[in-house]
Formats: sequence, structure tokens, C-alpha cells
Amino acid sequence: MKKLFQPGDIRHWMHVVSHEDTATFESGPVHPVYATFALARDAEFACRQFVLEMREEHEEGIGTFVSVEHIAGARPGARIDFTAMVETIQGNTLVCTWEAHECGRIIAKGRQIQKILTRDRLQSIFESLPDGSDLHGVG
Repeated sequence: MKKLFQPGDIRHWMHVVSHEDTATFESGPVHPVYATFALARDAEFACRQFVLEMREEHEEGIGTFVSVEHIAGARPGARIDFTAMVETIQGNTLVCTWEAHECGRIIAKGRQIQKILTRDRLQSIFESLPDGSDLHGVG
């Protein structure tokens, strides 16, 4: 893992809200605005910008935590500007804070944590997970 960053370093990332980003579940559409779960996904990717520069070729990042304080809505077509900031780096753990803005107004904020592990270690972790066929009586 490359030691490139320190607390306070910032990365920016932009996302345009699509209809697929709106609050829709298996039961159907709920609201025609940027869903909290889509915000969480995009916030994690905004923070991942650090990981993309930090990881070595044999490493990969994996998210371990994300929080979202969803403050305001945004409609499809809205440009969302994410700002991710390094809070701490301890060992292989990167902690970021993030904010999402549309036209200068904050729509969400939170924290995100990622660990950088070797691809071999991640593969070992994934191989140890149940494949789903072990889930008797579920579904």
C-alpha cells in the first residue's frame, strides 16, 4: 500500500442522478428522487478515489462501513458533486468523511471506511463465505 495521503487530503467526484438511482424497491417506486442507498454507493466510490491511488497492483480495497445523513432530495438529471476527505489512515484502514452537494446545497454527508488487502487475502475471505445453498428455509 502506497503511503500517499494524510488527514485533510481531498478528492472530488461527480455523479449525475439517473432514474435507476431513485428510491425503488422490489415492491415498486417509492420516490422520484436520489435514493439513500444510491447515495451510499456513490459516496463509497467517491472515497474509493483514494484507494485507487493507494493500492499496489496485488491489492484491492474493500468497504467496511458507510454512513449517510440524507439531508435533501435531488431529482434525476441533477449533478451531484462529492467531496471526500481523509480523516485518518491507520495501517491498512482508510477513514474518510464525505459530502454531496447539488448546485451549492448540501444533500448528504457521512463517513466511509475501507481496508486495503491483498487480492489473495480477499479471495480467501470470499471463498470462505457460504454460497447461498446453505440457507435452508430462507426465501
